[in-house]
Amino acid sequence: MNSTHNETKYKALIYGLPVAVYTCDAEGYIQLYNEAAVKLWGHTPKIGKDLWCRSWKIFTPEGKPVLLEELPMTIALKGGEILNPELVVLRPDGTKRHFIPYPKPLYNSGGEITGVINTLIDITNQITAKQKIIDSEIRLHTMADNIPNLALMANANGSVYWYNEKWIEYTGLTHEELEGWGWKRVVDPKFLSSVSDKWQKSLDHGQKFEMVFPIKGADNTYRQFLTRVIPVKNEEGTISNWFGSNTDITEHVEAQQKLEESEKKFRLLADSMPQFIWIADPNGVINYFNQSVYKYSGLTPEQIEMDSWIQIVHPDEREKNIKTWMESISSGTDFLFEHRFRRHDGKYRWQLSRAKPQRNENGKIQMWVGTSTDIQDQKMFRDELEKQVEERTSELLKLNESLQKSEQRYHLMVEEVQDYAILYLNREGIVENWNAGAEKIKGYKADEIIGKNFSNFYTVEDKKKGLPGKLLRRAIKNDQAVQEGWRVRKDNSLFWASVVITAVHGKNNEVIGYSKVTRDLTAKKIADDALMDKKAELEHKNEELQKMNKELQSFAYISSHDLQEPLRKIQTFASRIAEREADVLSDYGLDLFKRMQLSAERMQALIEDLLAYSRTHNLEGDFKKVELDSIIVQVEEDLAEELLLQNATIDIQSSCTANIIPFQIQQVFYNLISNSLKFSKSEEPLRITINARIVKANSFENNKLLNHKSYCHISISDNGIGFDQQYSEKIFELFQRLHGRNEYQGTGIGLAIIKRIIENHHGVITASGELGIGATFDIYLPENNS
Repeated sequence: MNSTHNETKYKALIYGLPVAVYTCDAEGYIQLYNEAAVKLWGHTPKIGKDLWCRSWKIFTPEGKPVLLEELPMTIALKGGEILNPELVVLRPDGTKRHFIPYPKPLYNSGGEITGVINTLIDITNQITAKQKIIDSEIRLHTMADNIPNLALMANANGSVYWYNEKWIEYTGLTHEELEGWGWKRVVDPKFLSSVSDKWQKSLDHGQKFEMVFPIKGADNTYRQFLTRVIPVKNEEGTISNWFGSNTDITEHVEAQQKLEESEKKFRLLADSMPQFIWIADPNGVINYFNQSVYKYSGLTPEQIEMDSWIQIVHPDEREKNIKTWMESISSGTDFLFEHRFRRHDGKYRWQLSRAKPQRNENGKIQMWVGTSTDIQDQKMFRDELEKQVEERTSELLKLNESLQKSEQRYHLMVEEVQDYAILYLNREGIVENWNAGAEKIKGYKADEIIGKNFSNFYTVEDKKKGLPGKLLRRAIKNDQAVQEGWRVRKDNSLFWASVVITAVHGKNNEVIGYSKVTRDLTAKKIADDALMDKKAELEHKNEELQKMNKELQSFAYISSHDLQEPLRKIQTFASRIAEREADVLSDYGLDLFKRMQLSAERMQALIEDLLAYSRTHNLEGDFKKVELDSIIVQVEEDLAEELLLQNATIDIQSSCTANIIPFQIQQVFYNLISNSLKFSKSEEPLRITINARIVKANSFENNKLLNHKSYCHISISDNGIGFDQQYSEKIFELFQRLHGRNEYQGTGIGLAIIKRIIENHHGVITASGELGIGATFDIYLPENNS
């Protein structure tokens, strides 16, 4: 009964196995099999009647039939050494399954082989998947060999194991020469270090690599390539290899360089012009102004970008300005508008703004190029003339019968104008009319100049250059010619003239003469020249001041060295006397020596602090974008022993990136944290809290902050002894102490140094405190120090 029970359990075990298992007797007849074996064979054998070797056809993976005596099953029946090769079974339906047999002989109690139990591991799915991968890689390689790009495949560690034929063709190197890290042989040496570093970072972080750099070809010339390498991940989500592509963009890079050079030349030309020049995109958004705009308005690029260019236009013209501009943008027609611009001193001057659309070969607008020209003087003259014309027109309409009288009045008015020389020239430039203002300014009587050429008023140099004729031709071409320069009076003295020559047209629009208006601006010219001289003198004074500052720095250093040397000797000699003569000195004498040493130490500390303060008068070092928490951590490490001794902790609740001189701001944190340690409570652990974030100036009620700027706001608080708020300004002054020297050590210079450093950064520092509660220092550093 026990034997039957064991056999039942044995069969149940085989039937329940997920892999194919069958047994046969010593003669090879199948005795037992499970459902997995039936699925593998593709048919159901007969127990005790079918031989195992007749139930299937067996081949090697290469398709070669396997002889009966070579099969592991036969070897197992004979008790020989069993191998486990990969085999293929051909099922009745013509399909194939790959498997690995694991036959084991069965023995009776006498040690004789009574049969075999065979386990068949079906590996068909693994073989199929592997073949798909091979086929896919072959297709990938075939496709990559036929694309115009240089393609490659790399292992997970970055070592390249395959290059496409374009790599071989372009570089002239073999697969063996390029394999692994051979690609470094063809990268331009000037870029190799940066390429290698960036590639290593991509490997470390599993991120896509993208970079433009030159690669050497077989002809030893370099071409620019855009290289992209992306990670390929397996089913587990880890990187199995990398696929890379190099695209030749030499023509694009060269075209871009030419475009940048052209852009640079345009900007240099535009910045050298006194006119306002500006560029807008197809939608009318202005994205460039030349330097004349910033010089005239006194605004920075950031200010104009923040509050828009419309801020310099007079409020009365803004609405119409925008409307006219948008109409031109919508219709694609030229923009032409007169408006007033606010100068840096708050005064407004009239400008004539023009803008023309620039189109591509398809007629599509690519951008707008505009200019603004100062027409203040012309506008004033034109308005005056228009006003006069309006008055005369009104009189003509009302008093048509007195036309002759009206004309006489007009001529009399022109003749009596004292501040402007108003002339009428004929087609050849001969003076035909002369007013009282002309006589006053130029010195000639009417009968002395009428009938003569207006070139008599020009200097010999201007006549040689042909300036009078050029101005007349310009007036014919543009309807008007405006110029400033030196002119000659009758007595040969010079005056600075502002001249406007306007062409006068007849009925057929033919130029029949010119009106010429001259204004004496000699006083203004002298004032402007004097201003330029003062400016040059101021620049010279600044240079001398800088030189003096350097000399003062050198003097401070030498003085501090010469002062500290005798102090060191006093300390040394006092220490030696106290050590060697202690036995012969009284307690009072020893106490005096100790007091002398302490006084020398305080004097030395005072000199060192004064020297440090003098060195903070300017910005020494380069501004850098730095994470503040990295600086705080460094200071925390420097003060680790003091913090541990006083059971103090530093809590960095928030941090930000600031544009600073790192070592100077490190000194700020060092001094403030040292102050907190110095003025902590003996009965309570010290806790220092630090917050830093970027904020807008208008978030605070501090009139020292510029409203248009953003600041890095740093707050440093502690729970120390604090101070009375009435001393919040005084503590930043030199040598100011709120406590006695015997209570707390120090020179009273530390906070003055901090304030000097913050001011050097164009920043602001404030302090607030409460006795017995603690102190807070608020620092505001500009996000951009330009």
